Formats: sequence, structure tokens, C-alpha cells
Amino acid sequence: MKPSVLGPAAPANTKDLYDQDFFEWTARNAELLRAGRVDEADLGHIAEEIEDMGRSERRELESRVAVLLSHLLKWQLQPGRRGRSWQATIRVQRTELLRLLAESPSLKPRLRRDLSELYGLAIDRAVGETELPDDVFPPACPFSLDQILAPGFFPE
Repeated sequence: MKPSVLGPAAPANTKDLYDQDFFEWTARNAELLRAGRVDEADLGHIAEEIEDMGRSERRELESRVAVLLSHLLKWQLQPGRRGRSWQATIRVQRTELLRLLAESPSLKPRLRRDLSELYGLAIDRAVGETELPDDVFPPACPFSLDQILAPGFFPE
């Protein structure tokens, strides 16, 4: 059995512990919550950390979509430069996106809503990686979300 972090050596105030030793803070609060001692837990910081976890998931999803879209655009607009590396990046980003969406399905409507903004980021990324002018890229995302996420989709 692992030793308790709630022993006498641990600081009594979990709020102070948050700034002094984050790892210890996480262990102590987890044990307090499991023990049903909610009134002793640092609920304010716990709520902030849970929100941060959600934002982190959303940022990862957005980043992966931007990378995937930029590679789909490069694939479409530079057929002579298509290679295994681009193909691998497209597949890996798709796989990870599908994993994220399976773990957090509530992100999919957000993804639909934010697709045009993410498309803009993808264009910026593709312009930087290809040195193609901005006006070469379609003004609106030429791919549906279903195409973006479809494992076999590679634009012509």
C-alpha cells in the first residue's frame, strides 16, 4: 500500500501547496477527493486545472487540423512534390485527430464551427513551407470535414 500524502508532514493548506509543489498538490487533492473530504480540497484550483485540460485538448485538435490541412493543400497544389513524408504526416495527423475526437466527441461540432479559422492558419503554414503566394490557395476550405477526416482521402 502506498504511503498517504495526508500525513502530518504535508502542509495543511492545499491552496498554499499549489504554488509550492504542484505534483504534491495533485496527489494530495486526489486523495482528499477519493476520501470524500471535498471540504478540504482546493476546489478553485482543481476547477481551473480541469478547464486547462479541456483547453489543452482543444488546442491539440486545432493544431493537428491546421497541420493536416496544410499538408492536404500542399498535396493538392504541388503534385510533383508528393512523397512518403507528406503522406505519412497526413495519415498520422488524421489518426491522432480521430483518436482525439473519439475521446472527446464534443469537440467535433467545435471543429465544424472553427474550420474556416483553422483553414486560415493552414494557409499561413503552407505559405511558409512552400513559398507559394497566398492567392494560389482557395479562399475557402476546399475540403469537407468528412473528407479531411477520411483515412483514404488525398486530394487530386
